[in-house]
Amino acid sequence: MTPRLFALAFLTLAVGAIPALADDIFLTEQKPTEYLAKDRLIGVNVHDGDGKVIGDIEDLVVDSDNKIVGAIIGIGGLLGVGEKKVAVSLPSLSIESTDKGVVITMPAATKDALTAAPAYKRANPPKGWLQRAAEKGEEIRDKSGPAYEKAKAAAKDAYESAKEKAGPALEKAKQAAQPAAPADAPKN
Repeated sequence: MTPRLFALAFLTLAVGAIPALADDIFLTEQKPTEYLAKDRLIGVNVHDGDGKVIGDIEDLVVDSDNKIVGAIIGIGGLLGVGEKKVAVSLPSLSIESTDKGVVITMPAATKDALTAAPAYKRANPPKGWLQRAAEKGEEIRDKSGPAYEKAKAAAKDAYESAKEKAGPALEKAKQAAQPAAPADAPKN
């Protein structure tokens, strides 16, 4: 195989692999069988077997294989104050999609069982608002860094150009502002 033919074969393979790679990485649209947790699970009330609200889904527990294994339910409290967070396995929940929205039921739940259940212990403390704000600032800096540097360089160039062009006019103005010597003043 000649080097030119080899290069053409390699290029054909490489170009042909690009769309396949993109198909494996990017999801372009939601499938009818998929839903977004933030839209349909997070914040949704959880009912007991009798239909009474016992709490709401606060978060999802994801394992090291990136599979959802459970849900964090916020129970008790008022407007989040004094609320206890309890984790339950995903199979313990019944999740149904109805014409009124998603209905989540935990048939085995009782008020006594939830009160007695241990609070969920996190491995890492939740991020505070200050840490989230700092991370957002870094994100903005990373996104706008090159644009900022380019704008800064353009501004410096414009300043230097304006200063150079204004130099002669500034000197003329300074000379014009000098007080003129009186006409009857003695000359040396």
